Amino acid sequence: MSRETAPLSQPPIRICASLACADFLHLERDLVALESAGVDYLHIDVMDGCFVPNFALSPDIMRAARRATTLPLDVHLMVARPERYLETFVEAGAGILVVHQEASVHLQRTLSRIRSLGARAGLALNPATSLHTLDYVLEDIDLLLIMTVNPGFVRQKLVPS
Repeated sequence: MSRETAPLSQPPIRICASLACADFLHLERDLVALESAGVDYLHIDVMDGCFVPNFALSPDIMRAARRATTLPLDVHLMVARPERYLETFVEAGAGILVVHQEASVHLQRTLSRIRSLGARAGLALNPATSLHTLDYVLEDIDLLLIMTVNPGFVRQKLVPS
């Protein structure tokens, strides 16, 4: 079999459950159920009311989740100037920090700082943002989150394009 016809190796599928739909009155119960179901990561959406028109979750919720589970915490910072909060969220237990190109003043510097804090660096792109805009930071990211909705609210319809 030639290199051109060889099947591409598939990375393993990972399941990342979002806390945006959790019942916070029963957070520990929900986290135990997610672990039992085989979830690989917990996705925590952080919203500041500035970068997106909504508010959600905080380092305090992360600390509570960290006490109840050993699952890795994937934190999606939908906040203006995320570089101001990197240390806070890593100290609260984030293993992955995802920032938006559109929200970061110095994107490459922010991604490098995430890694220097011991977390994996992720980049989120809004639906209208071209993939070409990330060419200069490809070496600085560990994962890419391509948004299929405009960030800020749960249960939205997918952006058709």
